[in-house]
Amino acid sequence: MNSMTANELRKKYIEFFVSRDHKEISGKSLIPENDPTVLFTTAGMHPLVPYILGESHPAGNRLVNFQKCIRTVDIDEVGDTSHLTFFEMLGNWSLGDYFKEEAIKLSYEFLTSTRWLGIPAERLSVTVFEGDDDVPPDEESASVWRSLGIPDERIFFLPRSDNWWGPAGTTGPCGPDTEMFVDTGKEPCGPDCKPGCHCGKYFEIWNDVFMQYNKKADGSYEPLKRKCVDTGMGIERTAAVLQGKDSVYDIEMFTPIVKVIEELSGVEYGKNEDGDVSVRIIADHAKTAAFILGDEKGVVPSNLGQGYILRRLIRRSIRHGRKITIEKNFLEHLANTVIDMYGEIYPILKEKAHFIREELTKEEERFSQTLRKGESEFEKILPNILKNSARIIPGRIAFRLYDTYGFPVEIIEELASEHGLTVDREGFDEAFKKHQEISKKGSEKSFKGGLADHSEKVKKLHTATHLLHEALRRVLGEHVIQKGSNITSERLRFDFSHPEKLTTDQIREVEGIVNQQIRRDLPVTMEIMSLEKAKERGAMAIFGEKYEDTVKVYSIGDFSIEVCGGPHVERTGVLGEFKITKEQSSSSGVRRIRAVLKSNGQEP
Repeated sequence: MNSMTANELRKKYIEFFVSRDHKEISGKSLIPENDPTVLFTTAGMHPLVPYILGESHPAGNRLVNFQKCIRTVDIDEVGDTSHLTFFEMLGNWSLGDYFKEEAIKLSYEFLTSTRWLGIPAERLSVTVFEGDDDVPPDEESASVWRSLGIPDERIFFLPRSDNWWGPAGTTGPCGPDTEMFVDTGKEPCGPDCKPGCHCGKYFEIWNDVFMQYNKKADGSYEPLKRKCVDTGMGIERTAAVLQGKDSVYDIEMFTPIVKVIEELSGVEYGKNEDGDVSVRIIADHAKTAAFILGDEKGVVPSNLGQGYILRRLIRRSIRHGRKITIEKNFLEHLANTVIDMYGEIYPILKEKAHFIREELTKEEERFSQTLRKGESEFEKILPNILKNSARIIPGRIAFRLYDTYGFPVEIIEELASEHGLTVDREGFDEAFKKHQEISKKGSEKSFKGGLADHSEKVKKLHTATHLLHEALRRVLGEHVIQKGSNITSERLRFDFSHPEKLTTDQIREVEGIVNQQIRRDLPVTMEIMSLEKAKERGAMAIFGEKYEDTVKVYSIGDFSIEVCGGPHVERTGVLGEFKITKEQSSSSGVRRIRAVLKSNGQEP
């Protein structure tokens, strides 16, 4: 097996697939374009969902890239040896080109060839979809694996919960996947031990998703005419396997950060499990915070959306810093290490280095104030608790201090102990678990593959945002730039740069311009051209977006021209009447419009 660094793995992967006629495309922002359903880019395939769902990609139908990702559902699991909030994904895609046989053979060659990763074939086990009442077993994938020499005893048929992807919404493209695991050599946990088991014997290294079905509204599945392949390999996890490490925190993408934490705290990593957990949490969260602050689209700590996640990560880092005796501000030191490690791969981190350090320091100081406020609130509840003969702080009150004031429960316990009190930790954990379940349901609801759907209603509303964008620029001025949008089948939400509230006359003028273009029944056309040519043509581009050299440019008659990935209707005449239902502030210097199309059955 070829031991290699994460940087070497990234380079090898791209080199392999480019040599197999794939076009390298750039990774995208951590903040999804148009943020339709999720706070962060959660997987390498996320930015490519429109193309998996049918849009043509300007770079062609064989693609490869690496993508920075963040997953927040498992934040509370970070601290063990494998969970990460920030990670990088390697991915290759076939958009209607090759399918199962070639995809699996490419995966196998890259994994096992001594020229590439050189993983011994006998250490590989794979899983495939076992089938159910709706879809038959994926015998085709199993057959390909057998042809490559993987014996039946290392081919596992698993249910939908393990080996199925999609659809993105309630209907649409979906299909089985096949996953590849490396046997670590550890003893099995029991007779039923197999890939997917969490005992540590099997380490998942790659996943090939085969989009071959369309789920219809009646729940039935029909074969797709245009079949796609979406594959993903985690850089950190794969590097750990190649280097023979038991933990992702033992690879070179973490060891420099861990070393700085050791120097700041005096704690020696690997000597105490409680200390190790805190070190891993700080290392992961500090890296993630640096990447969020250093993203192309810019996020700062706040109490909403991406800003709330950022704040939560920073404050959890600080709390664990206190646990291992780091009392002073320390996150800027870790950020410097992250920037040094990743600056060549992601130059924007260097460009925004001062901003990253400044925001981390400001948030550390804010949290110090929060801790003081929490202590003050604790002092307020103390007299009533002391009157209680049980001398216990109820779990619900402890959780309120945690949830409302960001006051860590460990600090509540410390203060309680000083007064001869205890905390109803069971009651706190119950309240916390309920809070987690609500949050997790929200996260699961928000990510169903990247985009809400590509229904006709969504296409109409998406097309309407182009008209709205141009109309706002004509009424308010060319300083207006799209700052994000969110589209459901019921309405559109559009954020744009503008310093003040729109007047009633301005809103009506914008509506009038949009409806005039709808009545003109303008054609919506698409051209593929170089980004330079698109700029020369005057095409608008979405805020801070990182584009390929070749892009898709949508023109709506002689009214607007914009770089965009779709989807759109063919003519504006099908849209119906456009009506703005609300105009409000979104954030400093950014306004938000909500609007409907009455042809969608919506009344303003």
